[in-house]
Amino acid sequence: MARLLYLSHPQVRIDPAQDVPSWSLSPEGAARVAALAARGALAGITRVVSSAEVKALETARPLAASLGCTVEIRPRMHENDRSATGFLPPAEFEAVADRFFAEPQTSVRGWETAAAAQARILSEVAACLSDETCGDVLFVGHGGVGTLLLCALLGVPISRAYDQGPGGGGNVFAFRWQPRQALSRWQPMETLAAPSAASQEAPA
Repeated sequence: MARLLYLSHPQVRIDPAQDVPSWSLSPEGAARVAALAARGALAGITRVVSSAEVKALETARPLAASLGCTVEIRPRMHENDRSATGFLPPAEFEAVADRFFAEPQTSVRGWETAAAAQARILSEVAACLSDETCGDVLFVGHGGVGTLLLCALLGVPISRAYDQGPGGGGNVFAFRWQPRQALSRWQPMETLAAPSAASQEAPA
């Protein structure tokens, strides 16, 4: 059975003057990625597939380099489209994000709907895994669409209850595609150093 992992980028350098997709990792986020790359915890992964956003690529590239493979860039793996509002102060962002998950068919303040973002990430993962010999794959992306993917894998309605929570990202879950099943919930990326941690069965 192929090993499939979805990893959200870790902490970013927040710059209200810059488009959110162009944000880079913070020194703390970059250090976490470097540490994971150095641990060899991803040994066996043969493909690294990433969103085209800068913070995702800054996560994917060091990990791919440590594995001796290149990064496959899929622009449609981007985070939920929030360009209608751009940067929002933290409290305001959290309130809008709550509504995004609670009203999945509604475009909250012009954001991409959660239902549309979920369909998009599912389509991208399906396209990547259409070849039965695809091997072990690491998907590198974002917390929002990652949570929508996790909800689909768990077979539960879209809900922020399955979000990665506070901490700035840098979390991972393991999953199976045929049949679709989440093998874990969000866990800190550092747990990948303990192979059993990312492969525990996830309760529905």
